[in-house]
Amino acid sequence: MKPISVTISAFGPFAETTEIPLNKLGADGLYLITGDTGAGKTTVFDAICFSLYGEASGVFRSKASDYRCTYANPNVPTFVKYEFEYNSHRYIITRNPEYERPKLKSQGTTKETAKVANGKNSIGNPKLSDAASKYY
Repeated sequence: MKPISVTISAFGPFAETTEIPLNKLGADGLYLITGDTGAGKTTVFDAICFSLYGEASGVFRSKASDYRCTYANPNVPTFVKYEFEYNSHRYIITRNPEYERPKLKSQGTTKETAKVANGKNSIGNPKLSDAASKYY
């Protein structure tokens, strides 16, 4: 699997929508992710794992309620979008955890249910949900 990009929105310490273009990091496939403590380095890997499997990479971040950034504006949606290439095909997975969000037509909050949208970016190929068990 070759990572292309990961978009993180109100997930972990990322309060805003942030896109990380992994394909621009080099053709050799070797990356170094560095930064201060709490900057979100592990969250990048958690986001990729969450998009693929619905779970973060560590036992200390295993509850879906922990994924939403506490500093995010209530109107910013929580989701992860991961784009990668496998076997010469491009895939995109978008997943959000269950979280509380403002109601659209009245005051108060409502629960946004966990969802996943997945599919292949190639015409005529099966959706990722159909191919996922084959590739993972």
